[in-house]
Amino acid sequence: MSNPQQLRYSKEHEWLSGAEDGASTVGITEHAANALGDVVFVQLPEVGSTVAAGETCGELESTKSVSDLYSPVDGEITEINEDVVNDPSLVNSAPFEGGWLFKVKISGEPGELLSADEYAAFIQS
Repeated sequence: MSNPQQLRYSKEHEWLSGAEDGASTVGITEHAANALGDVVFVQLPEVGSTVAAGETCGELESTKSVSDLYSPVDGEITEINEDVVNDPSLVNSAPFEGGWLFKVKISGEPGELLSADEYAAFIQS
C-alpha cells in the first residue's frame, strides 16, 4: 500500500491535498478503507458548513461498522463528492482518486498533519 507523497495525513486516517482554486480535497486513506471493509453509505458535511480540525463531520458505514469522518483542518465546505454519495464503493476502489469525500477552504494553518512517510510509520506502529 502506498500513500501519495504530495498529500498530508491525519492520525484519524484522512488525507488532505494541497489547495487548488482555494480549496483542498479530503478523503480517507487506503489503510482506513481496507479496515472499514465494503463502504455502503456515506454521510458528508453540507456545502457551506464549517468544520474544525479533529472534529466529526460525517459518517462512513460499511458492512462491518459505522465510522466517524473527521475533518483534518478548520474551514468551510465548498463541495462534496456526489459520486461517492451515489456509489460509496468508490471509497474502497479509489480512495485517492474518485473516492475523495469533500473540498474545504482552509481557514488558518493546517494542524498536526503527517507526511506520507510519517503516516506509513504511524500505521505500522
